Amino acid sequence: MLLSMIFVINPFKHKEVIMKYRVNVGDGLPQFKIKDQEGFEVTEEDLIGSPLVLYFYPKDDTPGCTKEACEFRDRMDDLDKLNTLVVGVSPDTAESHQKFISKHKLNFTLLCDDNLDLAQKFDTLREKVENGQTIKTPERTTFVIDMDGIIRWIERPVNIEGHFDRVYQAVQKVVEDFEEGDIDFPIEIIKKIEKESLEKKHDS
Repeated sequence: MLLSMIFVINPFKHKEVIMKYRVNVGDGLPQFKIKDQEGFEVTEEDLIGSPLVLYFYPKDDTPGCTKEACEFRDRMDDLDKLNTLVVGVSPDTAESHQKFISKHKLNFTLLCDDNLDLAQKFDTLREKVENGQTIKTPERTTFVIDMDGIIRWIERPVNIEGHFDRVYQAVQKVVEDFEEGDIDFPIEIIKKIEKESLEKKHDS
């Protein structure tokens, strides 16, 4: 996949910066297999069919990650009304996720990206220096994905302040566009619809 250059609003500095990402609005969900906090396998196909908030965060039970998760927990009723799934992703183990969920009474799934495979596929990995060593860690990033698995909105890096409100507005727009027929269907679905239409004409 070619790199694309886009303008993003840096929510911390409030000015335009130019950054390069391999995954952008309009792209489809990549193929993946990953386990959740209970050890169950999750694939991209399991997440298609309803609006999806997929968010990457660095580490369980740290201040920023906890605040972000608890905002989703506290406002889940709003997203439930829009039939929206929330799924968090970090490099933590299933055991760590279970403790995080239990401690803060989280009401959504967390995926265990211990090998950073999913972060790599969504291009959220960034380098940082820790204890004199350069390591790769997920940049706090949120994707809003539509019913057909197409990315419709991204915030990166995430600014925790006001984050949920921006996510909610993005989900609302996805739902409105879908209801109004303004969302483009993937070519495979278009071909299937055309084929079924032709078959109906032939049968009649």
